Amino acid sequence: MSNAPVTHIDPIRFAADPYPDLAHMRAHAPISFVPELNATLFTRRDDIFTQEKRVDIFSSEQPEGLMTKLMGENLMRKDGEAHMFERRALFPALSPRTMRDIWLPQIDAKADKLLQFIAENKACDLVRDYAMVISAETLKLVTGLTNMEAEELDRVSQGMIDGCANYAGKPEIEANCHDCTRSIDDHIDEMIPIVMKHPNKSALCVMLEAGLPLESVRANIKLIISGGQNEPRDAIAGASWALLTHAEQLDMVKSGAATWSEVFDEYVRWISPIGMSPREVAKDEVIGEVQFTKGERIFFMFSSAGHDEAYFEAPETFDIKRNTGPSIPFGAGPHFCGGAAVARSLITEVALPKLFKAFPNLRLAGPAPFTGWAFRGPTKMPVAW
Repeated sequence: MSNAPVTHIDPIRFAADPYPDLAHMRAHAPISFVPELNATLFTRRDDIFTQEKRVDIFSSEQPEGLMTKLMGENLMRKDGEAHMFERRALFPALSPRTMRDIWLPQIDAKADKLLQFIAENKACDLVRDYAMVISAETLKLVTGLTNMEAEELDRVSQGMIDGCANYAGKPEIEANCHDCTRSIDDHIDEMIPIVMKHPNKSALCVMLEAGLPLESVRANIKLIISGGQNEPRDAIAGASWALLTHAEQLDMVKSGAATWSEVFDEYVRWISPIGMSPREVAKDEVIGEVQFTKGERIFFMFSSAGHDEAYFEAPETFDIKRNTGPSIPFGAGPHFCGGAAVARSLITEVALPKLFKAFPNLRLAGPAPFTGWAFRGPTKMPVAW
């Protein structure tokens, strides 16, 4: 265990709203050991920006980590050339060009169809009926698992997210995660002969063509689903909520005084859908006055970095015209989120502009509770028009 100052949290309160506790840590103990998470948290932006790149000290390789045990050893749990080899193999499916030329036209059409269907009613749950579905339909294309229903894709994504955050070791959460990964494997097995006969730019196809072992293909597909469903879903719904509760800023976007990209950048700074990235100490190290010991668990808190008062005035305030350049919602090192370009295009070019164009009088019709600290977003959002 490190000799970092100890900070206690109430896990229920932390899941409901982690930002007050993170602000306290930034001010009083920016590198804190939190017994309830059995991890040492980095909470200041500059520490995270610097230390995340030091993979020789803070390694992504975690053979005993929850993600590796539950989902297999994906590229996020590898460093150096092993990581870069799989990242390069996957890049053709996630590149900005592939998104622009192949996925975006298909997503655009799916969004139009979905919004037309939703418009037949006078209300909906924006999380369940729109954000979840358009995120899943995008992910089906990108992964190659077009045989998986949107609801099932959302279920297995949430099950893996819950499993990877199951630091309390609840057996029912672990069992559900295993059920979810089995479902993904079954869908992969069904699609392999199809994509090999009809090659495309999906992640499944490009990894097989690159010669990755099947176990790596499976693990990376699960990684993409765990990171590519919940976060866009939560960002679409969450950013919509932010605009609906800040009418003057929504008016700025509608008038052309602000852009959808500014909305996206500020939202993922303000309420980070990806709250943290775990690491394991690879060898003993001293940072400042804190001694780290090999084998310790480390959390780089991206959500806290986005609220660092050294860079952001009134960080708890949603302001789409602020400079978000210093924020690092997708990481800052070699493990920068590979799907960031896909998420940005989906949200800023399709999901948000089409939603507010289709429903210019969109309004909240009830409370929208948020939850989570490792991954954060609204659980429901009743809206009407």
